[in-house]
Amino acid sequence: MAKEKFIDRLVFFLATRLGWLVILLLGRLTRIEYINREHLERLEREGIPYILAIWHGRLLITTYIFRNKGLCAMVSEHRDGEMIARTIERLGFTSSRGSSTRGAVRATVGLIKALKQGRSVTLMPDGPKGPRHELKRGVISLAQKTGAPVILHSFATNKPIFLRSWDRFLIWKPFSRCAVFFSEPIYIKPTRDPQELESIRREIEDRMIRLEQEADAYFSK
Repeated sequence: MAKEKFIDRLVFFLATRLGWLVILLLGRLTRIEYINREHLERLEREGIPYILAIWHGRLLITTYIFRNKGLCAMVSEHRDGEMIARTIERLGFTSSRGSSTRGAVRATVGLIKALKQGRSVTLMPDGPKGPRHELKRGVISLAQKTGAPVILHSFATNKPIFLRSWDRFLIWKPFSRCAVFFSEPIYIKPTRDPQELESIRREIEDRMIRLEQEADAYFSK
């Protein structure tokens, strides 16, 4: 037990101190291609803050390509969330702590505040513990409360490594190619009707799954 705790503390220490450097190095050794980035660039030119939604297993590329842009990320209060928060803050993100399972209201308030200040935000709607690819309603509620558009986001690589985690976390080998995908802006109309909300939730979930499938098929051509 003492050995396991020591290893756990060591992993935490190394991840929080060196993780951001590993991300920078890996990113700089990667050739990145962008698909439909013009949708994102148009919003940025017009000064419209957006909500960037990505599945938990595909968040690694986001930490690199959006570094130093001041995005506010929703990060869980769990231990793995603490590692993520410390890492991304070294890469120029801010964080709003909480998730669908704990601290949701506080985290949402932080994201709303960021959007009202003109800053874009990002969250993983199937996090922090899944189920994988099951979209929770937080992203819909946030878009309805702020009027901010949602941009769906994913990526794939020609040299993938999938971790044996609940989210099948994707990393890539050095000197790989990565294709980064974005959707058109999605504006979600205000409604409190349960059936309509569920229809919207399923539509966004399906679109995120299809975007990931499109990304995965990119290097199969």
